[in-house]
Amino acid sequence: MKRLLALAVSLCVHLLTLAFLVAGVVLIAVSPGELVVWLAGGLLVSIGVVLRPRLGRLPADAEVLGREAAPELYGAAARVAGAVGVRAPVTVAVMDLGVDATYSRVGLRRTPILVIGLPLWLALTPRQRATLLARAYAVGATGEGLIVGQALATLAEWRLGLTGSEPIKAREEARLQMDRASLGVMHTPGASYEAAGFLGRIVGRVLGGPLLLVEFGLVRLVRADAGRTEGLRRGLAAKVTSAEELSALEELMASGRYLAPIQAAALRGESVPSIREDALTRSRLADDGVLTSAPGTDALGSRESAAIDAELLAHYTRAIRGFGLIS
Repeated sequence: MKRLLALAVSLCVHLLTLAFLVAGVVLIAVSPGELVVWLAGGLLVSIGVVLRPRLGRLPADAEVLGREAAPELYGAAARVAGAVGVRAPVTVAVMDLGVDATYSRVGLRRTPILVIGLPLWLALTPRQRATLLARAYAVGATGEGLIVGQALATLAEWRLGLTGSEPIKAREEARLQMDRASLGVMHTPGASYEAAGFLGRIVGRVLGGPLLLVEFGLVRLVRADAGRTEGLRRGLAAKVTSAEELSALEELMASGRYLAPIQAAALRGESVPSIREDALTRSRLADDGVLTSAPGTDALGSRESAAIDAELLAHYTRAIRGFGLIS
């Protein structure tokens, strides 16, 4: 029920955005010869364009891998996706400084894409890699969705536009510097500017009140469904990994403790194969100091994982130069 109510509220938000676009176009069409009408209609259309739902796209710093250049990675991604029960990614990309893996759908055709952070991927065992992919697919498949997610983004834009503006600090500092440099000759009272800014913020808060209430209500509806969503996510991921392995991976990602050894090795100038071998050795070290075999899964075994590392070697080599920037 709450999910349907959130969907209904989100559709109303998008209808408001559409209303601005339509109103602007109709206004111009009715009186095309009036300059004031063009300005008003253009303003309405501009508001609608700024608040329009975004269809998503790859991050600017993500590098797309060709299927022919990384067949093992595409194959493993498809196998884990099949096990989870989601559509296999059409595009796989990597991020040099990424510390997560995300699965989403972009564009009008809702093309599924998978983005993998290289530092995290380099540090994980084959089984942990499969868990990471299962987690990414589960999160992407049970997210807020395009309609609700973009409604929240639109309401956030409204909130920032109507209530988020403050006096421009740079402008005030520049005015004070001009006063000092001219010994007061170029002094201009700032009362009118400050009064206008204050009045604008008051008007924004009054007009934005209903929209803020809508945003508050929609956020509450989404959060109220968070428990059910988390259960669905873990249920999907459980098709590939255990709850204990998923929790262990999430704890590792949150702590970031896998980064320090990789960063130190990169600063020492060690090669990527050496860094990878050290990471696997640390993961295989049991409490009694005995090395165990690197665990894998049916979807991603040790041989496939090593082949993926060979495909990504050039990307690793470039990326490790910036690993020190990750905190």
